[in-house]
Amino acid sequence: MQCFIYRCTLKPDMYIYLAEEDVFDNVPKEIFNTLGIVEFSMELELTPDTKLAREDIQTVLDNLKQHGFHIQLPGDESIEEIMARIAASKN
Repeated sequence: MQCFIYRCTLKPDMYIYLAEEDVFDNVPKEIFNTLGIVEFSMELELTPDTKLAREDIQTVLDNLKQHGFHIQLPGDESIEEIMARIAASKN
């Protein structure tokens, strides 16, 4: 699967992976607004055998297929935890 990776200027080591180049439509507005300026970093072909330094490849592939994006966070919080917190704050 082809993947497009963008550096988020707001926090060091924070990246967003997109299934389609420059297509941020699937990223919830609440999350997108926390990214700061996004700068294209690289294009990468991902396979189940790809080794990533900080991310589980299967999680990245699943998120790209299901949501169209994956966020590599600098800390221990997962995107699922962030999404749950955003959903809870809307109720």
